[in-house]
Amino acid sequence: MSEPTGAARRRGPFQVGDQVQLTDPKGRHYTFTLEAGKSFHTHKGAFPHDELIGAPEGTVVRTTGNVAYLALRPLLPDYVLSMPRGAAVVYPKDAGQVLAMADIFPGARVVEAGVGSGSLSTFLLRAVGDQGMLHSYERRADFAEIAQANVERYFGGPHPAWRLTVGDLQDNLSDTEVDRVILDMLAPWECLEAVSKALVPGGILCAYVATTTQLARTVESIREHGTFNEPAAWETMVRTWHVEGLAVRPDHRMIGHTGFLLTARRLADGVEPPMRRRRPAKGAYGEDYSGPGSGSGRG
Repeated sequence: MSEPTGAARRRGPFQVGDQVQLTDPKGRHYTFTLEAGKSFHTHKGAFPHDELIGAPEGTVVRTTGNVAYLALRPLLPDYVLSMPRGAAVVYPKDAGQVLAMADIFPGARVVEAGVGSGSLSTFLLRAVGDQGMLHSYERRADFAEIAQANVERYFGGPHPAWRLTVGDLQDNLSDTEVDRVILDMLAPWECLEAVSKALVPGGILCAYVATTTQLARTVESIREHGTFNEPAAWETMVRTWHVEGLAVRPDHRMIGHTGFLLTARRLADGVEPPMRRRRPAKGAYGEDYSGPGSGSGRG
């Protein structure tokens, strides 16, 4: 049985073509690709790549300036934060939430719209595996080119489960019997009809948006569409801690708001979503609002 795509690059001695992450005594990271005969240069001296080729992970190398660097393969969260960018990347904290809360499983058939720099695509491909399917749509050809290079650099070549289409999702989506749809775009509400037709009953729609205005419109549009259950929305914040002897405290900086996530599940055809009982605050809906919840049924 052959190894999953990219697995051989995640273990064993360093090889030519591997990504290496060096950590200096101050905790700063430097990432490069191993090439025979080349050298890595810093303002603290240099050392030859050949010194790492064939060496195990966790090796310490010293530059000509006698500065020690710890050499490891970058983890996927490290990789996506250092990859070349066209658009902003989906942060690991949000990608992890997508994988968990959208229930991305091995063999899943997933559609993604808004590839950006390929960060989330890489996470999704690792989760669905070689037997799954990820069809990514990106409207900008320059972003798609950068994303493709980043994904293939991580896996060491093309991934057999990945298909990348340049164009708008709502105009080009032809996939059917899809398990999950991930929307990372400015106006996800424009794609609801196409997404609803593609998803299997019980399938999950997951949207990633940046602003409260986008979040509100997406949620209300999902409710109005009538083919999904009540959406759930949230954001995730990560705060690291400084631990040094008895000096244990939260770090002064944290990764706060990056975006909002929401999920909703596709109902069976012909089924109406149960009436949601809610009592919104007075003024929550403007006088010109005519969407779901307006009128006598809102209270």
